[in-house]
Amino acid sequence: MDIVITYVDGLDPVWQKDYEKFSNVPIMQKRFRNWGLLPYLMRGIEVNMPFIRKVHLVVSHQSQVPEWVNRDEVNVVLHKDIIPAEYLPTFNSNTIETHLHRIEGLDEEYLYFNDDIFPVAQCKEEDFFRQGKGVIGMSRHLLATGMFKKICRNSDALARRALGLKKSCIFLRPQHICAPMLRSECERLYATIREDILATLSRTRTEKNVTQYMFTNYLYLQGKIINERISRRHFSVAVASPKSICRAIEQPSRKLICINDVKISEERYVTMHSMLHETFQKRFPNKSKYEI
Repeated sequence: MDIVITYVDGLDPVWQKDYEKFSNVPIMQKRFRNWGLLPYLMRGIEVNMPFIRKVHLVVSHQSQVPEWVNRDEVNVVLHKDIIPAEYLPTFNSNTIETHLHRIEGLDEEYLYFNDDIFPVAQCKEEDFFRQGKGVIGMSRHLLATGMFKKICRNSDALARRALGLKKSCIFLRPQHICAPMLRSECERLYATIREDILATLSRTRTEKNVTQYMFTNYLYLQGKIINERISRRHFSVAVASPKSICRAIEQPSRKLICINDVKISEERYVTMHSMLHETFQKRFPNKSKYEI
């Protein structure tokens, strides 16, 4: 199986210039802030997920690719390689996520990773795929309050439409962690309701968007998802103490952790940034094959 990682460096001048030109929405620091932890994600993959065939790094420009990335081992994918030109540039993860299956050479079984997810303990292939089915926890929801849940509801509705199912007042939502995908099924869904998907695309996030949950729900509704939670811990940098996150890295009780960035003070960011780097360096001191 492959891993697809979406990555944004909000400090990149080329990216910033595009954002200022094409967007009238203020830059959300929590969404585009670069914590500099990508090397440790790569090291975690090499140490704890040795079964991974290829890592694909999806970015907007070549200028987004960190200098340390070993391009012989990491397949760099630009937005223009997978997203129709009329929707670029985009600063919306939803627009990007709906096109990841179009990466050239992508394996049939792949995992979609955000850059805030880290494998901190030994994983097995069976944690993510079994007998041609993806493994992830699924939950059911009735109320869609707030933009994100409305996007989740939209995603579920399109998955049902692609399968010719009736509308439902209940919508499905996958566990917030890496997502198991089957490329052929993603291609089939996209081809079936392509115009409906394209109608939801936007440069920045809106309530009309759909997210990659659409693909997971499509699989689940066909019986191609095993409803079992992936071993993970989730941390919000605004709530969790730096010590608790560092402890989960040093002495993990789960196989993966998600360190979710939210709005925090500059002082807290500096403190947490320093502690996370120090702890990850102790946990994964050696460069991976993905680094020069």
